[in-house]
Amino acid sequence: MEPVAVVIPVLNEAEAIGFVVAELPRDVVRDVIVVDGGSTDDTPVVAAAAGARVIAATGGGYGCACAEGAAAADQSCSILVFLDGDGADRGDLIGRLVEPLIAGTHDLVLASRVGAPREPGAMAWHQLLAGWLVGLGIRTLYGVRLTDMCAFRAIRRDKLLQLDMREMTYGWNLEMQMKAARAGLRMAEIKLPYRRRLGGTSKVAGSFRGTVRAAARILHTFARVALASGPTRQRNATAGRE
Repeated sequence: MEPVAVVIPVLNEAEAIGFVVAELPRDVVRDVIVVDGGSTDDTPVVAAAAGARVIAATGGGYGCACAEGAAAADQSCSILVFLDGDGADRGDLIGRLVEPLIAGTHDLVLASRVGAPREPGAMAWHQLLAGWLVGLGIRTLYGVRLTDMCAFRAIRRDKLLQLDMREMTYGWNLEMQMKAARAGLRMAEIKLPYRRRLGGTSKVAGSFRGTVRAAARILHTFARVALASGPTRQRNATAGRE
């Protein structure tokens, strides 16, 4: 099996991060990197005690933490997985996410919460709406059907480098999806169950201000990437895989 590294950006997730790290199947995952964005609680200590390598983000922003975690991952790991540190993503199901990459049939696999089992209160209505709108935009530009912007995703390391990611904020996930579609990467969505966060407060959906700021960055990212070059159609999209 190809070696897999997991990158988990965090900020004040002490209540959940220990469980998130411990839940990862070590027969699949070789390296776990928790990127701390300046937590004021015991997040780094708890993550390290659970078996993760903890690094401090040198810049601010979700995308910055993801990028620095990817750069710090064991160089032997050809597959990178990203997930949140709040316990909502099903890290124990990571094998299903990386299977198409290991099989050589896909370059990027995204977890989709749309149509998948979700605990009550796990997602707000505006998160579902945002995923639908973004999916509509990507389909219009590139002919690729996507339903969600879930943080839980797996990508081949060399393909991530080719995307030349620039967005260091909450637009990171969207930029990855848009650039991957434009570049013709082989993409798939897999419906995976989603839980309520295990503790703490969401930095995006947990407040009106956080929601507005994230929405603004996502809209800015969509416009920037869309205008960077003309639309192209993806060659090998297989979104919607179970």
